[in-house]
Amino acid sequence: MASDLTTGAPTPSPLGQVPEAALLPVPRDKRRLGLGRLYLRRFLRNRLAVVGVAIFLLLVLFSAFGDVFTGYSYSDADFAALTQPPSSAHWFGTNQGGNDIYASAVHGLQRSLAIALSVSVLTLVLAAVIGSGAAYFGGRVEKATLAVIHFLLIVPSFLILALVSHRLAGDWRVLIVVLTAFGWMSTARVIWSVSTSLRERDYVTAAEFMGVRPLRIIVRHIIPNLGSLLIVNLTLGVVATVLSETALSFLGFGVQTPDVSLGTMLADGAGTVTSAPWLFAFPAGLVVLLTVSMTFIGDGLRDALDPTSVTGAAGGRR
Repeated sequence: MASDLTTGAPTPSPLGQVPEAALLPVPRDKRRLGLGRLYLRRFLRNRLAVVGVAIFLLLVLFSAFGDVFTGYSYSDADFAALTQPPSSAHWFGTNQGGNDIYASAVHGLQRSLAIALSVSVLTLVLAAVIGSGAAYFGGRVEKATLAVIHFLLIVPSFLILALVSHRLAGDWRVLIVVLTAFGWMSTARVIWSVSTSLRERDYVTAAEFMGVRPLRIIVRHIIPNLGSLLIVNLTLGVVATVLSETALSFLGFGVQTPDVSLGTMLADGAGTVTSAPWLFAFPAGLVVLLTVSMTFIGDGLRDALDPTSVTGAAGGRR
């Protein structure tokens, strides 16, 4: 408003006229940050999380393009170089059958990543639908679903995984299905506990009043509001799957020859740690790097998406 020169009282601006203050540009420092940008800034403040992303990207590049730098395949055998240490011809050495460890590590990491990412995504989708669906419907559906979850949690799943994968010749695709079938229960229970509060929200009630179908409410209104929980569980699920696949393959129940994974490489090198340490050291190093990187990423995402955490709160300040 402008002021009257005689009385000093403010006079109303003409109708439809925008005050001059509103036309001034808003300083960049005072602009409201979008959620995505705010989460990214919080994540980047966590140095270990950034290191984890860098390590994970390097591992992905190594698995995708590492075979370009060698003339050997993981299935090729050099009978003139059996159990040879690292050299210019075989960068990571060879095993008892003359297979190049570098080429095997590239393929093994590729296979382990494919299994870990696939299982993590599939188990998360299954857990999100089942957990949020049980919370939304409530009543008998909720009780029956929780009963099934609790029963499967006490079943010795590792023994069943070992037996099923062994009987089906250790096909890595079958291993994905088996790990998914026995890996969704604990995540589903966590999602159910969080979704019980979401089903009482006003937007869910409004959607029900408008006649929206239950499945659409679950997919469009409940699951998206579990975004931070799902993202963190996705990254940590990769770590759990890598360890499960490695353990099964190490014991001979996972990926089977002639295919190669990090677990099979560890099993081959376990008996020669003192005589031929390179057979165990290189796949073990890749497993450690993969699990550590995903753990750092998961911790960074949890801190970035949780405003009550120390890192998250620090990231929200200027």
